[in-house]
Amino acid sequence: MASAPAVTFDDVRAAAARLAGVAHRTPVLTSRTLNAAAGAEVFVKCENFQRIGAFKFRGAYNAAALLPAARRAKGIAAYSSGNHAQAVALAARELGTGAVVLMPEDAPRSKREATAGYGAEIVTYDRYTEDRTALGEALAADRGLALIPPYDHPDVIAGQGTAALELLEETGELDALVVPVGGGGLIAGSATAAKALHPAVRVIGVEPEAGDDTLRSLAAGHRVTVPVPRTLADGQALATPGEITFAINRRLVDAIALVDDEEIAYAMRFAFERLKIVLEPSGATPLAALLAGRVERPPRRIGLIASGGNIDTPRFTKIVSG
Repeated sequence: MASAPAVTFDDVRAAAARLAGVAHRTPVLTSRTLNAAAGAEVFVKCENFQRIGAFKFRGAYNAAALLPAARRAKGIAAYSSGNHAQAVALAARELGTGAVVLMPEDAPRSKREATAGYGAEIVTYDRYTEDRTALGEALAADRGLALIPPYDHPDVIAGQGTAALELLEETGELDALVVPVGGGGLIAGSATAAKALHPAVRVIGVEPEAGDDTLRSLAAGHRVTVPVPRTLADGQALATPGEITFAINRRLVDAIALVDDEEIAYAMRFAFERLKIVLEPSGATPLAALLAGRVERPPRRIGLIASGGNIDTPRFTKIVSG
């Protein structure tokens, strides 16, 4: 007998109820200019307008809210390159507890400052030489904190899936849903919701060329580790897909597209100049894939999840003017 899926559509719907009135129901943007460039009708789910500036708040809050009260009161630990760090810090503050977050030394300054601003203690590490999962687990164990990982957790995945649920509630059936892939939590939750509502929808993930671990893993049929990527898309600079997320994505994701740094930068500039929104590099990868012709055609109606907009002014200016 096949085992039950780690995350179900009912889990996503329950997360949506839990997040109602706490997370923002972010807008869905349309643009005739984008439609003309893509040759399709495109709907952009603007998670750059989510609390903390990215979709990560959905999963972090859902997971934190589901902790037993006594466990949650002792505090929460997390490891993250930035957006999950902020999400856990804010979720902890909303739920009346503390947070300690392990962040890479080279995490963008804006993300470090925002995480501290939400009240979290920050501990740093070297992402290129140290294992953040092992360090994060040790930190949580040493301090007696509940660890909420950035993607490989059913409650986190269910929370992230609410972004796609909202998008599809607004747009109706889509031919394709294009989602950025880092550890795989957003696309796992999104695919769970999308395939439950519209089984024929194609779910397409987007990775930076330098970090194609999910593409390689899906091709191999098992998780593959690549060197820690150096890419503009710091939120997708991961070496290995999550265990839980990969099991879901192997069943539900139809394709993975790759984009390079130049294409990401162009998408950020297009979003700013033509759509009037600011996207961080990871948040721009689905748009980059669409504009660069990496999305298989002919889908007539395409949903994109623009996953976040957390980037400081000097870095944004350097990238879009480059």
